[in-house]
This record gives sequence, C-alpha cells and structure tokens, in this order.
Amino acid sequence: MTGKPSSAIDTDETGLASEVDLFAANPALFPILQQGARHMIELYDHFPRVARLVAAQQKWLLTQAAYSLHLERDPSDPLSGITAARLLDLIAQTSLASRNTATAFLAELRAYKLVRDVPGSPSKRSRPLEPTEISHEAMSLWFRAQMRSLDLIDQGGRVARLEADPDVFRYAQPIAAKRLIADPAWREPPLSISCFVWTEYGGLILDDFITRIANAEAEDGRHWVEDLRFSELSSHYSLSRTHVRRLFARAEAQGWIGWLDRNGNRNRIWVTADFVEDYKRWQSIKFCALDRAYKEAVRLVDAGAR
Repeated sequence: MTGKPSSAIDTDETGLASEVDLFAANPALFPILQQGARHMIELYDHFPRVARLVAAQQKWLLTQAAYSLHLERDPSDPLSGITAARLLDLIAQTSLASRNTATAFLAELRAYKLVRDVPGSPSKRSRPLEPTEISHEAMSLWFRAQMRSLDLIDQGGRVARLEADPDVFRYAQPIAAKRLIADPAWREPPLSISCFVWTEYGGLILDDFITRIANAEAEDGRHWVEDLRFSELSSHYSLSRTHVRRLFARAEAQGWIGWLDRNGNRNRIWVTADFVEDYKRWQSIKFCALDRAYKEAVRLVDAGAR
C-alpha cells in the first residue's frame, strides 16, 4: 500500500494548492461529493465490469491514460492511439506501473472487450487498440458527472456546454488525465484513503462508505456512518466478505474508523474528521485538474471555431 501522511499532501503545479484549499474549504463540497459517490454506485450498477476493473487507483489512472491516448490518436498515423509502448511513455516519469503491469492491463481490457484492435493496422507487432462502445459510454458518463459536480459547487454551465459541444470532452479528458497522472498528490493519496483505493475494488467500497456518512459536520472529531453491513457490501459488489472486512480492518487499525458497542444491539460506526478532510482535499485535487482542463478545452474549441 502506498500513500502519504495527511500533512505531506501538496501539489506541484503553480497556484494549484491554493485552488485545492478553496475547494476543500467549501461547506457545500462534502454533500456534493456524497452525491457524486452515489452516482458512481449507479455507474457500477450499469457497468459492473468496467467499474470493478477501475476500482483501484492504479487501474483508474491507467484507464484515464489509455483513453487519453485514444482521443489524441492521429487518423493519418495508423500506429498512433493506445499501445503498451505509448502507455508506458505517458507514465514514464512516474512509478505508476511497470511494462509488465501496463501490458497485462491492456490484455485485461481486451479480454473484457473494453478495447479492440484498430481496423487496418499494418503492424502485427504493435497493434493499436481503441475503446469499445461500452468504454466510450462509461467514460463520457463519468466525465459528465464530474462536470455536474463542479456546476453544483459554483453554479457553472459546464454540463450544458458539454452537451452542446462534445469536442469539449475530447480536448478536456486528455488534459485532465495527464495532469492527474503527473500530480503525486493525486497519484498517492493520504494513507487514510490509499488503504482503500490502492486495493483491488477498494474504490467501490470507499464510494459506498462515503455515501453512508450521516453528518457533514464533525461532532467531537467524528462523523457517524449509517447502515454499514459487510454482508450487503459483499453481495452488492460481488466481493468476498473477507475482502470487505480486510479493507475496514486496515482503516480501523490506523484509528480512522471504529465501532461503538460492536457486539451489542446498537452497532454504531464512526469515522474521524481527519479521514473526511483527507478525502475532501484529495477529491478537490481532481476537481481542480478537471476544471482547469475544461476551461482550457473551451478555449481551444472556441479558437478553432474562429
């Protein structure tokens, strides 16, 4: 498991840290994050294979990287697009994945029919791949959901612009993906978050957990969690109870979550305010990158229109 202590979270891009601070301090943010997490659960229910595949931080980043390569594909260059070599080039400056991991990831995408060979490739050695229709739909819906969350924060009109001009998505996704891949503060979340998201399917469980937090404002340094049952999580997400228990046991061992009267009739679960603040700040890094990418994409689209 990787990750940083909360105090070590920072960003490298000039001015971004202050933007992240503003996002994280917004009192409207946490309810919006909960709404976004509920939407991610809906996407899981609609695209369970896709959601399970990217429900760990490494695979999420690799998916964003691969999709950005597709959107930047040059139709006049039959060898451009998604290949293992290009994917490695994109992540070369990070410790995100080895050559074997990147190659195995693309093989997994192919096996699940989430990518396919680009028709007419002249090379048998390096066959570019392209997303299938289900991958396009899932990524488009994910991006739209992020824009909707940003609109809720500042009453912007991103979703309306996105629906009016799909080219905004085509420009913005690669910009955001590269920024997030390059940003160690997003790649390596604080330890409280990484104990979930750097584990297989941990992102799914974290999203579900966040939706169950009852009080947006902490009480005596704690938030209370409602209706959390390992058996239901196991059944909903087709995971073993052992795997689910292990995820929460790690967080409990570090003191981020706990139980009151665990063996009694009232099985109340709490999570620390620090855990929630870590989550808010980590998600704010993503929102800032997406917002900057959106604005840059709009400028590019508008410049092209002129």
